[in-house]
Amino acid sequence: MEQMRILFIGCVESSQRLLLKLIEKEKNVVGVITRERSNFNADFVDLMPLCKEHEIPCHYVNNVNDEDSIEFIRSLSPDIGYCFGWSQLLKEELLQMFPRGVVGFHPAALPNNRGRHPIIWALALGLQETASSFFMMNVGADEGEIVSQRKIEISYYDDAKTLYDKILNEAEEQEIEFTEAYETGTIQFIPQSPQEGNSWRKRGKEDGRIDWRMSGRSIYNLVRSLTRPYVGAHFVYQGQDHKVWKVMELQLDGQENIEPGKVLDVHEDGTIDVKVADGAVRLMDFEQLQIQKGEYII
Repeated sequence: MEQMRILFIGCVESSQRLLLKLIEKEKNVVGVITRERSNFNADFVDLMPLCKEHEIPCHYVNNVNDEDSIEFIRSLSPDIGYCFGWSQLLKEELLQMFPRGVVGFHPAALPNNRGRHPIIWALALGLQETASSFFMMNVGADEGEIVSQRKIEISYYDDAKTLYDKILNEAEEQEIEFTEAYETGTIQFIPQSPQEGNSWRKRGKEDGRIDWRMSGRSIYNLVRSLTRPYVGAHFVYQGQDHKVWKVMELQLDGQENIEPGKVLDVHEDGTIDVKVADGAVRLMDFEQLQIQKGEYII
């Protein structure tokens, strides 16, 4: 079985784990493109140290489509590209440099849920299932033929970190399976149409703001979707943002007349119970603030 020459592109935690798996399985990674720093990837990882450890040529870029990136790729004569954890679309000129194309990774059940922030949206929307999907990249976003896909259950207790790990545990196995299927000539593709499914939009700061008029479940889902390694949900108190990393839903009786945002209790351990639309939530892990029972967080 002749090994493919793999050119790897990535700059986040999933990139590092998937690159390391290829190295552990002694696949032929001939070069890596990464970033030296990032202002927008909460789970950013510089792949250069890993490449130096294993003597793999590595190149820093800001724009993967720049001429110096193209020259780096050309010098290595790769058979295939693996682009896992990279926010830029690859231009046609770059895609055509790989005889076997470029494989991308998207942690959602393609053709559904293309686009931005798939783990965050899945949790924030309260979905009960997602997927780990590898697909052939084209000039569109997440639209190419599917190479490998596994469904993944989302439990009530999952948060951004646990779901991230669930997906990557599956993805590591998939990556080796389809790499060997390529090398043995048994790879199969599942077509998808750009007209199928949906695409999630980019999230902004206001998407992460807790409104106490929301239901307890909606607040719980929002907080778990944005917890570490992401930026955290937040509420505003006295004009300042306060980050929240974990909450617990509470069921209340006899509180129908209490307005959302009222502090129902401040416990000795520092946790705080706040009235919401249909009950209450307990702030478990958050940026502490000085507030008393009976005050309002609005």
